[in-house]
Amino acid sequence: MFSLIKGSIILAMIFAAALIAAFIYAYEEIALDAEKLIHYKPEISSVVYDRNGEKLAYVFKKQHRLYARYDEIPSYLVEGLIAMEDTKFFEHKGVNPDAILRAMLKDIKAGKFVEGGSTLTQQLIKNKVLSNEKKLARKIKEAILAIKIEEVLTKEQIIERYLNEISYGNNYYGVKTAADGYFHKPLDQLTLKEAAMLVGLPNAPSYYNPLKHYKRALNRANNVLYRMKSLGWISEAAYLKAVKESPKVYKTSLRQNIAPYIVDEVVRRFKNKLGDVRTGGYQIYTTIDMKQQRIAREAVKYAYEKVLKRYREDPKKSTLNAAFVSVDNATGDILSMVGGVDYKKSAFNRVTQAERQPGSAFKPFIYQTALDMGYNPASPLTDLARTFQYYQNGKPKVWSPKNYERNFKGFIPLREALVHSRNLATINLVSDIGVNTIIRRLAFLDVPHIPHDMSIALGNLGLSPLKMAQIYTVFSNKGHMIEPRLVSKIVSKEGAVIYETRPKEIANFTTPEQAYLMTSILEDVIKRGTGRNARVKGIELAGKTGTTNKNVDAWFCGYSPTIETIVWFGRDNNRPIGRGATGGAVAAPAFAYYYKHLLALYPKLKRTFDIPEGVFIGEYEGKKELYTKTSPLPKAQKSSNMFDGQEADSPGYRVDDDGYQIMDDPGENIVTEKDTPIIESNSDDTGYAKPINIDEDPNEERTDDADPLHPPRIAPQQPASDDSGTLF
Repeated sequence: MFSLIKGSIILAMIFAAALIAAFIYAYEEIALDAEKLIHYKPEISSVVYDRNGEKLAYVFKKQHRLYARYDEIPSYLVEGLIAMEDTKFFEHKGVNPDAILRAMLKDIKAGKFVEGGSTLTQQLIKNKVLSNEKKLARKIKEAILAIKIEEVLTKEQIIERYLNEISYGNNYYGVKTAADGYFHKPLDQLTLKEAAMLVGLPNAPSYYNPLKHYKRALNRANNVLYRMKSLGWISEAAYLKAVKESPKVYKTSLRQNIAPYIVDEVVRRFKNKLGDVRTGGYQIYTTIDMKQQRIAREAVKYAYEKVLKRYREDPKKSTLNAAFVSVDNATGDILSMVGGVDYKKSAFNRVTQAERQPGSAFKPFIYQTALDMGYNPASPLTDLARTFQYYQNGKPKVWSPKNYERNFKGFIPLREALVHSRNLATINLVSDIGVNTIIRRLAFLDVPHIPHDMSIALGNLGLSPLKMAQIYTVFSNKGHMIEPRLVSKIVSKEGAVIYETRPKEIANFTTPEQAYLMTSILEDVIKRGTGRNARVKGIELAGKTGTTNKNVDAWFCGYSPTIETIVWFGRDNNRPIGRGATGGAVAAPAFAYYYKHLLALYPKLKRTFDIPEGVFIGEYEGKKELYTKTSPLPKAQKSSNMFDGQEADSPGYRVDDDGYQIMDDPGENIVTEKDTPIIESNSDDTGYAKPINIDEDPNEERTDDADPLHPPRIAPQQPASDDSGTLF
């Protein structure tokens, strides 16, 4: 008997210990669940804006939620919620015994759970931390949690959390999100009927969804209004007016994004800097001007369709693509950016992520280096075929580049060589200046993948359109390179500015007067050179075409007095675009379209380039030409005066009628690289200058002893005047 009593006592102690352990575990679990609501940190969507405050898109992970503080929520919306869901909300302590008793009687009568009797606090707990299962254990835990939470949070804090956590259908979480999505209104502009429609949604979001069941949603809202009137919370007049109202509901897609390439780029850039941008509730202000962005998209579409028509390609099957970016010359602000012809087909942003060969669009940097070393736009360059020896796998090879027109001029002014994109003149210029000198100059621009050979003359390197936009600011911004910026500032959900940028100059490449010499040459490229398709009446434009071997890449890089634009066309598979698909034929029309419509959009846009001090106009061999102290006219009898703002007479030049022209295209010089037997120095081949060995020993190490800021000045073919200046 004693042993039986002893065993019972032991079992009772074990059972008691188990109960205590279970209680401790349950309490700790409940405490942990309570923390989720006490320290409420929901996923909040971020918003991306353009420079003028126009919304580009919401970005979110799973739940689209815009957070609303209690003081933002209209009182009649709160009253409608309490009237329908928990009339004694401000009286109970988290649990309403009367409601529970009423629910229990209904459940007993039905023989199953049919009504829960939950308060707003319990509903919040159910949605945030517990399941929707109608089980006794869950209800007990829910009640305990409700009591605990009401001891810590105020009634207003509970309502705030409830109205931000609950689903309103259509993946709208929170009442502010629903008001914006369904009615395109902020909370303080909601009508009484619209507020009633939102109050009626959480009970059954799919069943009362106004996009699918509009009449059903109106009837539910009328029930809310009737309940409010019955309680005396709204007047009879207000009730009758609201009942008659039929609010307009917008079918807004959650994925609606008017600038997807831009929004994706923003998210990508700040992915590792701000945690998950999609859940932080940030307000992100970009430098984009959506008015210009729309024109940019139209420009790409216009040129794209033109190319498809030319080559008779089916848009559904075509692999042709494009990139377009415009920046403010002075600030580097990215004003428009189109990463491809169709975001739905490819979200790959070719402006920022694709690296393509710029071809002749890179030549201006070669010529600017020459100008800064004392060359003048009138300096004669050698436009003769020349062979270059190099080594490949230890074996000697020869590179024999050619002009696009398959001819040569003998001697040609530097201006004309660039205006008509003469390959041979450019290559001979690089030979005279020296590859290492050019590489040292390009180091200021932080240009990656620079080839250490003569192919640098023809843009044989990979650059993104955005990088091209950056380095071209040395011309458009008077010699100073500006870093392109996409985001101006970011505001946290608390309203604090946590990120802000200012225009950033990252290189002082040349002086304003030297940069203007290049601008004047690039103006001629558009007026009468390879970029004639980029001309726009009523505004001065400067730019350069670029085409790579076999017409794989087509570029146009140019600028107005205030805005710079880079256009690229090509195929993602690196196949040729088509015969005659030069930068002037394919990319320039998009450039022209953009500026033509930009003038219509902003009639007061600056239309003429400023001429800096230190730029003079003189005469060389009977023709007017610009010069500076650094880039004097070649030695000859000259008369000069300060440049008075009038355009210099362009040197006479006629494009050969028998040149290799295709489909009336203005033409673009393309080099054809081909390994051929070495041509001996005593070769009788006419039109070829003496071969130059550019790689005497493949094992020889390069040395760069010269000062990169002041590379040795190379005299042009015809010596400059005695007052020639230094690099800077």
